[in-house]
Amino acid sequence: MPRFLLPLVGCVLVIALGVGAVLYADHDDAPGLGLAGIVLILGAIGFGVRAVFRAKRSV
Repeated sequence: MPRFLLPLVGCVLVIALGVGAVLYADHDDAPGLGLAGIVLILGAIGFGVRAVFRAKRSV
């Protein structure tokens, strides 16, 4: 379990950063920042899923 705990914590932090970027972009009317936030969120989800699958495969 600790093997994939650190990547998942990192993914949660990057998702929080992405959500903050999307919310700030909505407030400030900045479409590029909103897109960057969405890319951060999707990339972190993909990285988290990959980390879980790798951890399960090595067991």
